[in-house]
Amino acid sequence: MTPSLTAVALFAAWALVLIGLIISYRVFLVLAKGTPAYSWTRGKAIQDPPIIERASHAHLNTLENLPVFAAIVLAGVVSGQGAAIDALAPWVLYARVGQSVVHLIGVNQPLVLVRAGLFGAQVVLFIIMLIRLFA
Repeated sequence: MTPSLTAVALFAAWALVLIGLIISYRVFLVLAKGTPAYSWTRGKAIQDPPIIERASHAHLNTLENLPVFAAIVLAGVVSGQGAAIDALAPWVLYARVGQSVVHLIGVNQPLVLVRAGLFGAQVVLFIIMLIRLFA
């Protein structure tokens, strides 16, 4: 597997790790605390601990960027230009994992700025990858 495809697969795996954290917490509540399984229906206010809320937001952020990343890598691989983006694709993954980890840590202003910087790095990498594909 090319570095780009590996990075996309691991990006998707990271989304599963984040949702696994949320699911594990909720399964624990159902099994250990007797919380009804229907307590998390859509549209209801959820009283999860802050780290679980942040994990949920980090998961959604990951899902928002996965299609863009996958489309760029797919375009590169299908067009035979995967080598043009192979060096950059892992850095997208690193920036995404970093952004998620910072999100899990907290939401104060310095951490939000770090997250924004890591998100900006991903966007810049996407743009550079596209430029390389179209060059």
